[in-house]
Amino acid sequence: MLRQLALLEMGAAAQIHRIAFDQAMPWLVGLHTPDQDRWFYRERVFQTCRVWGRFDGDQLSGIIAFRDGWVEQLYVRPAAQGRGFGTELLNVAKGTCDRLDLWTFQRNASARRFYEMRGFTLIEQTDGARNEEKEPDARYHWIRQ
Repeated sequence: MLRQLALLEMGAAAQIHRIAFDQAMPWLVGLHTPDQDRWFYRERVFQTCRVWGRFDGDQLSGIIAFRDGWVEQLYVRPAAQGRGFGTELLNVAKGTCDRLDLWTFQRNASARRFYEMRGFTLIEQTDGARNEEKEPDARYHWIRQ
């Protein structure tokens, strides 16, 4: 089941983010505490984005946070990856926006493959000087045909 999440669910969304982030990028584990993650989702993500969740039964298994023209967050619990949940979430954003941009880290090869297979095109790479992690990143763009 897909549905928009309420602010009350920000803790669960933050937890999905942390679990998936740490699995995909173990070299960045420990960057933030769970309290910092919850603050970020409460004060930043839920204030500026539409946040949707993909549930597997009663369990939140994935989240997407997007705003006009941007995917800010997309994470799927590692145990639920490969089941189409990320595609379903991405399609929610694609269904409401005519174009989307997003950033991912250059070293996150699985995320890059995921986006490229879903019609996103690489348009920029940076040395990471502008992001908090100081990790080289890649900007992707999608436009409705």
